[in-house]
Amino acid sequence: MRLSAGGELGHLSYCTNIHAGETLQEVTAGLARYLPGVKAAVAPDRPFGVGLRLGHAAAEGLRDRAALEALKRLLAEGGCYVFTLNAFPYGAFHGRAVKENAYRPDWSEPERLAYTNHAANLLAELLPPGEEGSVSTVPGTFKPWAAGRLEAIVEHLMRHVAHLVALRERSGQTIVLALEPEPHCYLETIEESVAFFKDRLFSREGVTRLAALARLSPAVAEAALRRHLGVCYDVCHAAVEFEDAKASVASLRAAGIAIGKLQLSSALRVASLDAHSRQSLAAFAEPVYLHQAVEKSDGRLRRYADLPEALAGAAAGAELRVHFHVPVFLEKMEHFGTTQAFLAEILRMHRQDPISRHLEVETYTWDVLPASYRAAGLGEAIARELNWVKARLLQ
Repeated sequence: MRLSAGGELGHLSYCTNIHAGETLQEVTAGLARYLPGVKAAVAPDRPFGVGLRLGHAAAEGLRDRAALEALKRLLAEGGCYVFTLNAFPYGAFHGRAVKENAYRPDWSEPERLAYTNHAANLLAELLPPGEEGSVSTVPGTFKPWAAGRLEAIVEHLMRHVAHLVALRERSGQTIVLALEPEPHCYLETIEESVAFFKDRLFSREGVTRLAALARLSPAVAEAALRRHLGVCYDVCHAAVEFEDAKASVASLRAAGIAIGKLQLSSALRVASLDAHSRQSLAAFAEPVYLHQAVEKSDGRLRRYADLPEALAGAAAGAELRVHFHVPVFLEKMEHFGTTQAFLAEILRMHRQDPISRHLEVETYTWDVLPASYRAAGLGEAIARELNWVKARLLQ
C-alpha cells in the first residue's frame, strides 16, 4: 500500500516467502488464502501492495501466458498489486533443510542469471504503469565459496543490467536489482557492499563492460548501472552485523548506491550471554535455515556461520545477535530481547528522510519459531506486523 496520501513514504507490504509453496499452484493458493484477510486488516479501503516471492518453479509456471493472466486477475480482483519480487531463494524454501542452499545457484552460475532475467520480465508485466520495481537477490555468493568466483559474478551482474536496460526500452518499466547483504555472505556488511560497488560495478571497467554489452556510451552506461543496480537493506541483517543505522545509510547514499528495497525485520539479541540464555537459544537452532550469529565482546566482533557454533563458542557475558527473523512487534522474548530498537531507529529515519520507495516486512521463519511464539494465526500475525510499522511511520 502507498504510505501517506502522496505516497512519499513509499509502498509497504510483506514478503510472501512466509507462505510455504514452490509450484505456481502452491504460490497462488497461498495468495488466495492470506491476502484477503491481511488486506482487510491493513488496507481495507485502498490497493494493497504485495512483496511476491517467486522461486524458480513458480516463475517457470508463469511462462504460460494464461497462467500469468490468471495471476493478474487474482491480484486485481483482490485489490492488490505487485511492486517488488523476492528472487533470492531459487529452490525449495520451506519444510526441508535449506541452510547454505539458499544461495545456490549464486551469481557466478548462469542459472542465477537466467532465473533473475525471467523474474525481471515477470515483474515488468505485473508492475503498475509508472511505478519502479525491485528484485532482491543473493549478495553475490556465500562467503566460503567466494574464491575464484568474483569475475563470473561481476560478468553475470553486468549481463543482467544489460537485460534490464533492454527491458526498460521495450516495456517502459524500470527494474532495480537489489543485492541483499547478509551475514557470512560475500557482501556481508555495508562497508563491503560499498567497496564492491565502487571497485567492481561502478568502476571504469564495469562501465566499459556494460557499455559494450548494451551498446551504450560510457556516460549512459554509468547512469544505467546506478539506475538498475542497488542494495536491499535488510534491517535484521544490519542489526546482526552491529551496523550503525545512520552511518550505514549515509555511506550508501554518499556512494550513489540506490537502496532498492528496505526489508523491515528484527533479529534475536542477547545482551549478556549466560548459561540460561544459551540454553534458551538452543530452541532456535532448528534444521531448516542458517542462523548466522555475531558476538560482540570487548568491542570486537566474532562471526559464526550458524547458531550451534555460536552456542558452543561465544564467550560468557558477550552480546550475541542471531540471524533469526522474529515478528517485528516483539521488543522482548521470554528469555532475551530482539533488535527491534534498531528497526525503530530505521523507521524514524525513513519518516524524516525516506530511505527507499519499497518497504517490505520479512518474517519468513514463522513456521520454525518455537510454538510459544505462534499462538496467533499467521494472517493475524502478518497484519499485526504491518500495522505496527504503519503506526510508527504515520504517527
